[in-house]
Amino acid sequence: MQEVITFGLFVFTSFLALINPLGVAPVFLAMTSDLTAKQRRKTAFKATLTAFITLTIFAFAGQLLFKFFGISVNGFRIAGGIIFFMMGYEMLNARVSRIKYDSADVENAIDDIAITPLGIPMLAGPGAITNAIVLMQDAQGIQFKIVLPIAIFLVLLLTFISFIGSGVIMKYLGETGNKIMLKLMGLIMMVIAVEFFFKGLKPIIQDIIFR
Repeated sequence: MQEVITFGLFVFTSFLALINPLGVAPVFLAMTSDLTAKQRRKTAFKATLTAFITLTIFAFAGQLLFKFFGISVNGFRIAGGIIFFMMGYEMLNARVSRIKYDSADVENAIDDIAITPLGIPMLAGPGAITNAIVLMQDAQGIQFKIVLPIAIFLVLLLTFISFIGSGVIMKYLGETGNKIMLKLMGLIMMVIAVEFFFKGLKPIIQDIIFR
């Protein structure tokens, strides 16, 4: 039993560091600045649910899925980097609100932003997906395998609480503050995108050169 608890704590802390609930909250805050409190809660729930389902699927069937589609983690990093860069560019130009929320179908806009980029790849990114696959391989026995999705759920529950709490900050920022936050988070998101892209590209280039 002690080994199961130790493994659970290790899984929890590793996902906590990778997902970083407090670190992603400002991005959520900037991207949902024009939503009502109810819509923001719905977006937070869908984003964390998307991440939970994605990480759980990859934990139990990740290697099979990667082999079936012929993709690699590095390719996933590159794709994630491109998505992040596009969203970051829109945020930097303060265009996310106009593009996402001035349409008649707000529910579809909420679904879009909750699934991508918040759920994937912000929360369920290449690092978290790889971690889920590797840790499931290390989990010997049914008890260890059950602990993994429980730990993921707890981390994403903290993320959900962090997202909801960010709405309190929004009340004190005002319109000007929200625009500044949007631009700042857009810049940070573009930097993350570059890191993602080249982290995935470097091993591919090295493999081509030294093959």
